[in-house]
Formats: sequence, C-alpha cells, structure tokens
Amino acid sequence: MPAIDPKRVQFERRDVFQSSSAPSKPPRPKHGAKFLRGPIPLDWLSRAAALPGRSLHVAIAVWFMAGLKKTSVVPVSNITGLQFGLDRNAKYRALEWLEGADLISVERRIGRAPIVTIRDVPSEK
Repeated sequence: MPAIDPKRVQFERRDVFQSSSAPSKPPRPKHGAKFLRGPIPLDWLSRAAALPGRSLHVAIAVWFMAGLKKTSVVPVSNITGLQFGLDRNAKYRALEWLEGADLISVERRIGRAPIVTIRDVPSEK
C-alpha cells in the first residue's frame, strides 16, 4: 500500500468572510415587496424556536401580520398560514404551544380567524 503524501491531500483555505465579491450588507426587499418588520425581541423568538412543530413558523407569521397592521393584536387566517407553509391544523397546534409558553394570547371564534395578541416576555439574564 502506498504512503499518503500530505501535500497531495491538502485543501486550499478560503476565508469565506473575506471574499471581495461578497456584499457588505444583507439584501433588502425590492420596492413594494413585503418584508418582516422588526425589531423582534430575541428572548421572545428564542422561546418560540424552542417549541415543537411549526411554532416558529406561526410566530414569524404573527410578527409579519403585526408589522403589516402596525399593532400587536392581529387575526391569523388560514390564508396567512398558507403563505408560511402551514396547514390549518399545524397553525392551531402551534398557536396552542405559543399560548402555553405565554408568548401570545388567543381569542378563538367559531368560523373566524383567531385573534392573536403578542405578549411581552421579560428578558432572562
């Protein structure tokens, strides 16, 4: 068996962050395009990310609607859920988990979209 020559198996070291072709700023939405409005408290987002299923998807959908309506009380319809890759059952389960984590409160109405209120989360230091 031939010996392995270390010079033949060396990889080039490319520093990804120092590339001259990489843009210095993150991409911005085009004029008239929808976007996620912030800032979103990191403690709130971290708690939502730790929940099961599609909870983070629903959390982002709730914040998107809140930014669109410029209020913390928003309806979350099935159409909104579909924009974020959610079917209605996943949306309802995730709303229960977010409510259980005390991140939102939900007013459920028969035959209508639930009304979601984003709650403040005290920061954990």
